[in-house]
Amino acid sequence: MSVTVPKSPGEWHLRVWSLSWPMILANLTLPLVGVVDTAVMGRQPDATYVGAVALGSTIFNAIYWMYGFLRMSSTGLTAQALGAGKIDELAAIAIRAFCAAVVLGVMLIVLQWPIRSFMFGLFEASEAVESQAAGYFDIRVWSTPAVLIYIVAIGVLFGLQRMGAALLVSVVFNGTNIVLDLWFVLGLGWGVNGVAAGTLISEWLAAGLSLVMTYRALRRSGWQGGRPPDLWNRARLAGLTNVSTNLIVRTFFVQLPFFMLTALSAWLGDLVLAANAVLMQFFHIMAYGLDGFAHTTETLTGHAFGANDPRRLRRSAIYCSIWAGLIAGMLSLVYLIWGTDLVAMLTLLPEVRAVAAEYLPWIAAAPLVAVWAFMLDGVFIGTTRTRELRNSMFVAAIVYLLAVWLSLEPLRNHGIWLSMTIFMAMRSVLLGALYPRIERLAAARAGGM
Repeated sequence: MSVTVPKSPGEWHLRVWSLSWPMILANLTLPLVGVVDTAVMGRQPDATYVGAVALGSTIFNAIYWMYGFLRMSSTGLTAQALGAGKIDELAAIAIRAFCAAVVLGVMLIVLQWPIRSFMFGLFEASEAVESQAAGYFDIRVWSTPAVLIYIVAIGVLFGLQRMGAALLVSVVFNGTNIVLDLWFVLGLGWGVNGVAAGTLISEWLAAGLSLVMTYRALRRSGWQGGRPPDLWNRARLAGLTNVSTNLIVRTFFVQLPFFMLTALSAWLGDLVLAANAVLMQFFHIMAYGLDGFAHTTETLTGHAFGANDPRRLRRSAIYCSIWAGLIAGMLSLVYLIWGTDLVAMLTLLPEVRAVAAEYLPWIAAAPLVAVWAFMLDGVFIGTTRTRELRNSMFVAAIVYLLAVWLSLEPLRNHGIWLSMTIFMAMRSVLLGALYPRIERLAAARAGGM
């Protein structure tokens, strides 16, 4: 499959949107599941239901974010192989990643008891919240291999610029999840366990569909089928291991503030935990919406980097950032103007609404602060400059921890949100300072051809 290169500004805008809009829709279906979960639990008798789902989903989100390296490395390596015209390597990258996903998923099931004990030991939620969250965990853990397979498939499809196929898989996954949540909870009255069961079924369905779509995309990209040569080449496996290791460390530091937000919210009480769970739905909508442009940045910059074209790499980053910045501004206005109405849609509890409303300005500011971190992440992931990602995230996490230490006691929940805002800003500053290295490397590779 040949990929045409945009020439004029109009062609660049069209390319960015043709790749981004399917991913924006796909990504927005994911937080929509969280919104539905929160809304369904918000109609239960008290705030512990919302807190239990928030706690349980936070644990799995932390686990899957840690394994996000499977998606990111698959996207970057696939995009670069496509840009370099290495068709057999496209299939080899996918097969290696799928094998890793199955092995890691089975390991999570085998180790579920120590993982559960460790993760719940990090929180100080009430006994009622922890009891219901434990039931949620015991159900969802059985779909971990399916989720990791799905993560790999999405990464490969991104790298192949098959955003429509990724959209189909995501819509089926999240649409099924929403329908089953409503049926199991509101229809059958299964409560928190119903949310977990709906997610379990939809995750296995998504895994099967994603495998089919990935196979079809690889064939349409020129792969003739069969075992790719050098499938288990030691040098390439070592390179994959190096990329993945750096991404694991990077993802840990990225996830740390989100994990701590839930833990610190639980420490401040069930009411703050529930209110922050509601507010985080808006943060997720923002994050997954902007990630649509970040994913486009990954595939375009990765393709340009694989083709050793620094000029196209810069244009990819610029045009994606223009549109992401505009969308971020629109989201901030929506949250600022209609934030209280949106909160009221997610919970009927007046005390939760009141607490959430107090902290809405932080959510309104988040898109404008975070957008540049998302876009620069896309550049570094697409070009697999993972060492720089790892180091910058480490520094940003240290700054975040310092901010929490200084602000939590005097500002309480405001300190939690202030620290999160500082963390997102530091990510943008640090990665922005490192970006010129990527262009210089692409230019040097082009000169050595």
